[in-house]
Amino acid sequence: MTKIPGLDLKNMKLAVISDIHGNLEALTAVIERIETCSVDQIISLGDNIGYGPNPNEVMDLLARNKIQSILGNHEMVVKSPRFITWFNPVAQKSVIKTHATLLPHHIKTIHTFKEHMIKENLRFVHGVPPHSPFLYPFQLSDKALARKILELAQPICFCGHTHELELIECTCHGELTRHPLDRGAQTLKKDSRYLINAGSVGQPRDANKDAKVVLYDSLTHTMEVLYVPYPYPVTMQKIRDAGLPESFATKLSPN
Repeated sequence: MTKIPGLDLKNMKLAVISDIHGNLEALTAVIERIETCSVDQIISLGDNIGYGPNPNEVMDLLARNKIQSILGNHEMVVKSPRFITWFNPVAQKSVIKTHATLLPHHIKTIHTFKEHMIKENLRFVHGVPPHSPFLYPFQLSDKALARKILELAQPICFCGHTHELELIECTCHGELTRHPLDRGAQTLKKDSRYLINAGSVGQPRDANKDAKVVLYDSLTHTMEVLYVPYPYPVTMQKIRDAGLPESFATKLSPN
């Protein structure tokens, strides 16, 4: 693991983002908001591309801000095109158009992404731990998911993929509780294990369409959810102008 100069990873404040999906306006607003929060590092849980109109610009912005990322399923299909069969027909159209648009140096960067990341006592994965970019947590029974959480060496794992915020708590006895997440801060229990879904920056699927960010403070063992507004009509029009499926535009609108 590469340590950041001057940063004690045992005492850090992280911003965790996920599922940007080529939404440059949302990512720009999120980074501007995070800059006011005095975080040590930003981690992306993957699916930086796909669905949205600006995959290259998003990849540029991630690089300029030194945001580390893991593989989402949309990056995985860049590395291994055979995985396109895992996408529905509408999503496949987006995948094909995105791949035709991506610049070679961004494709090269995506090939360096790993299926998971570990920083001290934290794990980062796109889907289900320990490292699946495709499997959704709701596809597993509570018993099976609890077993996976208990098998991890890290007590806290961040994930995305569903585009919905969620806090999954697991006791040492394997009792699983699913908590919805809303904006605001809360303290995590030190004797529990957690799977924390960071929602989505670029295409939230809950009632509130603002971009979502999760902040985690290792010193206080607290997390905070931020809702970040952005000019979604701009992105919607850009999706239409790019000839991407209309559904990816309408999903951004709160109406």
